[in-house]
Amino acid sequence: MSELFADIRPRALQVRGPLAPCAGFLTGDTLQSSWIASQIDVRTLDSVGSSVGGSELCSFPELLPKLRRVLCASINIEDLEEAPGVNGDRTDCLLIDAAASGNKRRAQRGHSESKKDGDVTDAAVPPEQSNTSGKLRKKKRKQKNKKNAAGESSENGLEDIDRILERIEDASGSSRPGPPPLSAKKHVLYVEHRHLNPDTELKRYFGARAVLGEQRPRQRQRVYPKCTWLTTPKSAWPRYTKPGLSMRLLESRKGRSAFAFEHSEEYQQTQHRFLAAVESMEPNNMVVLLQTSPYHVDSLLQLSDACRFQEDQEMARDLVERALYSMECAFHPLFSLTSGTCRLDYRRPENRSFYLALYKQMSFLEKRGCPRTALEYCKLILSLEPDEDPLCMLLLLDHLALRARSYEYLTRLFQEWEAHRNLSQLPNFAFSVPLAYFLLSQQADLPDQELSSAREKASLLMQQALIMFPGVLMPLLEYCSVRPDATVAAHRFFGPDAEISQPPALSQLVSLYLGRSHFLWKEPATMSWLEENVHEVLQAVDAGDPAVEACENRRKVLYQRAPRNIHRHVVLSEIKEAIAALPPDVSTQSVLGYDPLPPLDTIYSYVRPERLSPVSHGNTIALFFRSLLPNYTVEGERPEDGGAGGPHLDQGLNRLMLALRDMMANFHFHDLEVPHEDHLEGDEWD
Repeated sequence: MSELFADIRPRALQVRGPLAPCAGFLTGDTLQSSWIASQIDVRTLDSVGSSVGGSELCSFPELLPKLRRVLCASINIEDLEEAPGVNGDRTDCLLIDAAASGNKRRAQRGHSESKKDGDVTDAAVPPEQSNTSGKLRKKKRKQKNKKNAAGESSENGLEDIDRILERIEDASGSSRPGPPPLSAKKHVLYVEHRHLNPDTELKRYFGARAVLGEQRPRQRQRVYPKCTWLTTPKSAWPRYTKPGLSMRLLESRKGRSAFAFEHSEEYQQTQHRFLAAVESMEPNNMVVLLQTSPYHVDSLLQLSDACRFQEDQEMARDLVERALYSMECAFHPLFSLTSGTCRLDYRRPENRSFYLALYKQMSFLEKRGCPRTALEYCKLILSLEPDEDPLCMLLLLDHLALRARSYEYLTRLFQEWEAHRNLSQLPNFAFSVPLAYFLLSQQADLPDQELSSAREKASLLMQQALIMFPGVLMPLLEYCSVRPDATVAAHRFFGPDAEISQPPALSQLVSLYLGRSHFLWKEPATMSWLEENVHEVLQAVDAGDPAVEACENRRKVLYQRAPRNIHRHVVLSEIKEAIAALPPDVSTQSVLGYDPLPPLDTIYSYVRPERLSPVSHGNTIALFFRSLLPNYTVEGERPEDGGAGGPHLDQGLNRLMLALRDMMANFHFHDLEVPHEDHLEGDEWD
C-alpha cells in the first residue's frame, strides 16, 4: 500500500484503488466531491481542531498532515467503493482527470514564475540596486527552506496514511474479497475500458491530433445525461429520453450475477408496432416508427441493416451506436462490462438485442481497421455467456487476435481452455494457435531460448492440425494462389478424397475459417514453414503412424451435425462459402434480421397479442398475388369482417392491375428477324 501512494504528491494521475475518488483532496486540492463531504462527520472536524491545538492558528503545511490522518481514519474504505459512478469506474476517472488538470495548471504557473524570477536575477542591475538584489536572494532562500520543511511534513503525513491503510487492510482484507492486485494475471475474458474506444487504437496509428482534431470543439457543446463506455454520443442525435428500457438483477450466486433487460408497457407497445412494420417489408414504416421512438433498439438495428444493404455504411454504423447508447443508459448499477462475472441469458428476447448490437458494432470496427477494439468487443460478447456461447464467438476470437497481433493472448487462451473446451477440435483454433506461435518465433525482441521453444510448439501443433484436418490444406493453398508440388498433390492423404470424405458439419467449419482467415497465410515465410510441416506429416502417414487412423475415426464421430449457435454465427458472418454449406433445413427457413435463428427454448416475459391477418381470411386470388407481391394488400379487408367487400375490392384490384402493369413494362421482347421478301417468293403457304 505504500507503493500505491508513493507518487501521490506530484501527480494525481497515478492514484488507483479504492481511494481514487478522494485523490484530489489527499493531494491538498480543494474538496472535489460533495459525496466525500457528506462522509465527514462533525466529530472529525472537532478532532482536527483538538489535534492542532484548540483555537491557535497554524500554517497550512502544519494542518495538512493531521487533516489527512483524521480523514483517512474516519472515511470507510467500503463506503468509498460504493461511491456513485457510471458502471463502477467512471467517477474515479473524472476526478483523477480533474486533479491532474489542476496540478498541470499549477505546474505551468510555477514554471512560468520561476522562469520570470530567473530572468530578473540574470539581468544586469545597477550598482545602487545591489543591496536590494541581495535581500531578494535571501528572501528566496528562506522561501525554499520553508517549502522543504513543508515537503518533509507532508511526507511524514503520507507515511502515517500508509500505516493506517495497512492496518485497515489487515483488519478487513481477509473477510471482504477485493480486486486482484495490479501485478496479478488478469482473467482471460477481462475487458479493458480504454480498448472499447476505437479512438484509442486510431491514435496509436495516426496520432491524437489527426483523430481528435475535429471532435474537440463539438464535444464542448454536448449535453448528455450520462457518460458511456461503448459509444460516444453525438450532437446530431435526437435528445435522449428514457424509452422504457431497463435492467434488473435476477440472481447472484457463486460470484456471478445474472441480469435481464426489461420492457415497460410503453416499450412493449412500440415493440408490437415494430413487428408489424417488419411484416410489412417496408423500410419507410421503420423510419416513421423511429420518429416517434428514436431510441427503440430493434428498430435501429433493423434500419441499420437496410442502410448497410444500400451501401450507406456511415448511417448504418451511426444507428448501431445509437442502439448501444440506449441500452447502456439502461444498465443496472451493478452491471459491469469489465468484470467478466455478469451474465445475460440469450434465451430471453429482451437480451438478444444487446448481443446483436455488440456483434454489429464489432463487425464495423473490424472493417474500419480497428482489430484490437473488435477483439475487446468479442471478449465482451463471450463473457456475457461463456458456457453456452450463443453467437459462437470462439469461431472468431482467434482471427481477431491474430489481426490485432495479440499472439500471447491467443496462446494463453488456448492453454487455459483446452482442457475443458477442447479448442483443438475446432479447425480455426487448430490452425491459428500454431500460426500464433510461429509469428511469436519471428519476433526479434525475445530471447533465443523462447524463440526456439515457440518454433518447436508451432511445428508440433501444426502437424497435429494437418493430421486432424487434412481437408484444409488444398483449399487453403487455392485461396493463397499457391500451387502444391507433385508429391503433395498426388498423395492420397491430401488429395481430393480428403475434402470430399469429411462430414458436412466439418466442411462448414472449414469453409468459415478459410473464407475469413486465408489471407493471414500469404506471407512467404509462413508458406515455407507450412511446407516443411506438410512433408513431415506425409512421412508420418507413409510410416503408418497410429495417430492418423485415430484422427480419422474421431472426425467421423464428432462432426455429425453442427449445433444451432454455429448456424447462427454463420448467418451473422455473411461469408458466402459458409452460408452455402448450411444444411437445407436451415437455409430454407426464413431468417429474421433482428432475431436470427432464435433458441428453441426461448423464455418469454410477455407475448404479442393475437391479431387477425387480413390475408388469412382473404380469397384465393388475394392469397396468390400476396405470394407474388408481399406488399400487396386489399384496402377493404378488415379484421372484423374477415375479407374484402363493397367498393373497396375494386380499388384493391385496380391497385393490383397497376402493379402488374408496371411489372410487365419491365419485360423486353426481342422481335424475331423477318425473312427478306426475296426468300418468300417461291414459298407456298397452306
